Amino acid sequence: MSRWTFVIAYYNEADFLPATLAALAPQSVPFRLVLVDNGSTDGSDAIARAFTAPGIEVVHLSEARPGKIHALETAMAELTTEFCAFGDADTYYPPHYLAEAERTFDADPRTVAVMALGVDASGQRLRRALYAGVVTKLLSKQTHTGGYGQAFRTAALVQAGGFSEKLWPYVLLDHEIMQRVAKLGRVVYPYNFWAKPSPRRSDRRRVRWTLGERLLYHATPFAAKDWFFYRFLGPRLKARGITHLNLRDKPWEAKP
Repeated sequence: MSRWTFVIAYYNEADFLPATLAALAPQSVPFRLVLVDNGSTDGSDAIARAFTAPGIEVVHLSEARPGKIHALETAMAELTTEFCAFGDADTYYPPHYLAEAERTFDADPRTVAVMALGVDASGQRLRRALYAGVVTKLLSKQTHTGGYGQAFRTAALVQAGGFSEKLWPYVLLDHEIMQRVAKLGRVVYPYNFWAKPSPRRSDRRRVRWTLGERLLYHATPFAAKDWFFYRFLGPRLKARGITHLNLRDKPWEAKP
C-alpha cells in the first residue's frame, strides 16, 4: 500500500508539465499523484489526464477559483496517506526523491517535514553539503527551499492547519506553512534529497519579499516568527498587493 501522496497544482503549464510527469514516473516507491487544474486554458488538463505510469494512482481535481492556495486547499482533502509531498509543474525530481524522504521520516518519528534543496544541472554538491551539513542545522526552524520541494508527515500538516487562504493569502506560502509545521517537530534537509526547479522566473519582484524583510526573517528567533509573519510581513505584503494571485503571472512568456 502506498505511503505517499504527491500534489501538483498547475495553471497553463503545457510547456513544462510533460517533463515533470515523466520525471515522477520512475519513482522507486509507489504513490498517489494528485493533479489539480487551476483553470488552465492551454491544454494542460489534457496532458495531465493522459498521464499513466506503473505504481502510480492518479487523481485529477479541478479548482476554478484562481490562485495556487485555492488549488492546494482543494488537494488537502485527498491527503489520506502517511506522507505527502508538494511539487511544482516545472521541476525535475530524481527517481530516489520520495524514497529518500521516506527513509528520513522513518529514521526519526519526531521529523515532521523533509525539505529538498534546489540544484541546477551540475547537482551543486558543495552547496548541498553546505546547507545539509551547516546552514540547515544552525537555522533548522527556517525555510531554505521553495514549494517545489516540501514533504510532510501528513498528520502534522493537517494539525498545523494545512494550506489555507484564510491563514495566509500572500506569496511565500511555502515559508509560512513551515512556521506552523515546525512547531510540531523536526525539519530535516537531507543531502540526497534534492530537486531541480526551472530557472524561468528570473524577475521575482512581484512574488517575494524585500532584501530587508528576508534578512529580518533569518534574524528573527523562531519563538518570534509568529510576530514576523502575522504582525509584520503579512500587513506589508497586503499593502503592496503581493498576494498568492501574483504566482499566476508568467513574465517569461512573450507578450502578444
